[in-house]
Amino acid sequence: MKELTESRQSSYFSLIDQLLQCPNGQEPEILEANKELIDASFVETIVQVATAFAHQGNQDGSQFLFFLARQLAKNLGLYPDFQQSETSNPEAANKE
Repeated sequence: MKELTESRQSSYFSLIDQLLQCPNGQEPEILEANKELIDASFVETIVQVATAFAHQGNQDGSQFLFFLARQLAKNLGLYPDFQQSETSNPEAANKE
């Protein structure tokens, strides 16, 4: 993974802040307007912020960010399709 510059990291935090403060339902518009920032490093940053929120007791913010990270990871092809992997490797589905 490429090393993040300070300005890019700052842009990620700014975008996360916008997403947390925007009215419900406007997230797709904000993400579309900032699509140049949407990459694996952004998803990783969201997870880091969500984890910090969880440790600070901000469950709503944490849950929202984890949901957002999952959706973005799926859209970027970073999130495995478990249905597909179970059918292609039935033995893996039986392991505990």
